[in-house]
Amino acid sequence: MTKYSTTVEEDVAVEEIEDVAVGMPSLLVVYNDDENTFDWVIQCFMDVLKYSSQQAEQLAMMIHFKGKATVKTAPKPELRPKKDALIDKGLSAVIEDL
Repeated sequence: MTKYSTTVEEDVAVEEIEDVAVGMPSLLVVYNDDENTFDWVIQCFMDVLKYSSQQAEQLAMMIHFKGKATVKTAPKPELRPKKDALIDKGLSAVIEDL
């Protein structure tokens, strides 16, 4: 019985490592605020996320009318520097797990 318990624990550890290696997707969400202009938000999305002006403008409009929008979906390690860059530019951004 003890050997079986050890095997189960090892299997769980391997699965957790594989999930991290694969990179489970997360959401980069930006919230509306009353401090940033549409032009600034659009410019931030173009600079940080490398979106076209049309993509950035559509996202800015969604954020304005819905209060928030998912601006990118990717593994958390890929999203962290983008979230930090948006926050450094004054936007309200968070990473949410799927």
